[in-house]
Amino acid sequence: MIQRLGFVGIVIEDPARAADINKILSRHSQIIAGRMGLPRLSHNEAGIAVITLIVQGSTDEIGALTGQLGTVSGVQVRSALSSK
Repeated sequence: MIQRLGFVGIVIEDPARAADINKILSRHSQIIAGRMGLPRLSHNEAGIAVITLIVQGSTDEIGALTGQLGTVSGVQVRSALSSK
């Protein structure tokens, strides 16, 4: 399978869903090369958190990750992959 490199951006609008997000990320840890996050900040009244992932895997593997994340209510997911 062709391996792609890219990123996945996750915006968590419902802080109560963080445990659900972490379970999904743990299941797909083999394709996650890096993770950076901004947790709910004290000046962020809405309680929005952001996670950015660097991923490397097949389009099927990355699609499975983003698809599962996209089913969680209060979560927005966007991704971009290399063309090669």
